Amino acid sequence: MAKKSGVCAFCGRKASEVRLLIQGIEAEICDNCAEQAHLIVKEQFGEGGRSFNSKGLVLKKPAEIKAFLDQYVIGQDEAKRTLAVAVYNHYKRISQKVEADEVEIEKSNIILVGETGTGKTLLARTIAKMLNVPFAIADATVLTEAGYVGEDVENILVKLLQAADYDVAATERGIVFIDEIDKIARKSDNPSITRDVSGEGVQQAMLKLLEGSVVNVPPQGGRKHPEQKMIAVNTKDILFIAGGAFDGIERLIAARKRTNVIGYGAGGNEVLDKNNMLQYLSPADLKKYGLIPEIVGRLPIITHLNPLDADALKRILTEPKNALVKQFQKLFAMDHIKLVIKDEVLDFVVEKAIEFKVGARGLRSIMEAILNDAMFELPSDINATELVIDRAYAEAKLEKSGLQKLHVGD
Repeated sequence: MAKKSGVCAFCGRKASEVRLLIQGIEAEICDNCAEQAHLIVKEQFGEGGRSFNSKGLVLKKPAEIKAFLDQYVIGQDEAKRTLAVAVYNHYKRISQKVEADEVEIEKSNIILVGETGTGKTLLARTIAKMLNVPFAIADATVLTEAGYVGEDVENILVKLLQAADYDVAATERGIVFIDEIDKIARKSDNPSITRDVSGEGVQQAMLKLLEGSVVNVPPQGGRKHPEQKMIAVNTKDILFIAGGAFDGIERLIAARKRTNVIGYGAGGNEVLDKNNMLQYLSPADLKKYGLIPEIVGRLPIITHLNPLDADALKRILTEPKNALVKQFQKLFAMDHIKLVIKDEVLDFVVEKAIEFKVGARGLRSIMEAILNDAMFELPSDINATELVIDRAYAEAKLEKSGLQKLHVGD
């Protein structure tokens, strides 16, 4: 150990001028500078000293998880309950210390099936926000088999690694949402006899990610930087949530249900809710649609999202923490303008969203079209203090925008 200098190497104060002088290998630091360094680390990385809590994950109970989701996502109670239990069990599994004679809990990935704009991505994103773990969204439509134009399956983990700021330990406890998984369904229910580079081939390549294995990940993406050093990521504790609209799967469900209730031994006629056939979804329907059995087996938790009715769409506009109306009111408030949107306008926006068949995602497009002129003109108007939107104003602005004609033409 170096000889004591009696002076802080950072601020130059003498031992007599401070309460404590801590001896290091080459120098000394006073208690004031040590405290300042601690505050800098806290400010930079948070209380735990790192961006993501990769060790002491504080996990809420399923009911608490659902209550948190309720603040951001309207309706979809069945999907929320299923997701809350699955996430709770998954992170309990991670915290389990397996002894030689103990039962090892296997990972249960999740698949969400629902029409576009019903909240699949929002549910996954909100779960990740609550847990404070790295979260990445991967689009399955751009994936192809290795060696073909498109992205390799390993690029899914590149996004998660980047979200974790290249902290491998945090990455290995993150959540990946694979969107549009129905777009990689194979072209028929039978194994392909020709090369299916963006369908069955991608599903085969995805198996090793879902089941849990060590994957060599190119930190900057696969093919553009072949010289880069690979990073090994173990996917054993990464939770995969897949989502897709599975357009047309209702017909497969209906065909299966009719087979079940008609014929010898059928126990009476079953009354089916034709407006929400997804509630009868089973793994067999996903396989029939084009997911290979191995993929279906590695996504054992299946849940559906209900179609959004007018009441749910209206609540989405006003109730969540990040409700669309609250967002626009905040934007106008930043220019010191009070935005008042009458209830009749909300009804009009909901009517158009249902007419356009775009779900909750289309609500923003309609609101932007209605408010665009005001957002352009009012920030320059020094006398503007309030904007009141009624139905007549909304109808006129939407018609002017051409959005309505575009959808009618479709």
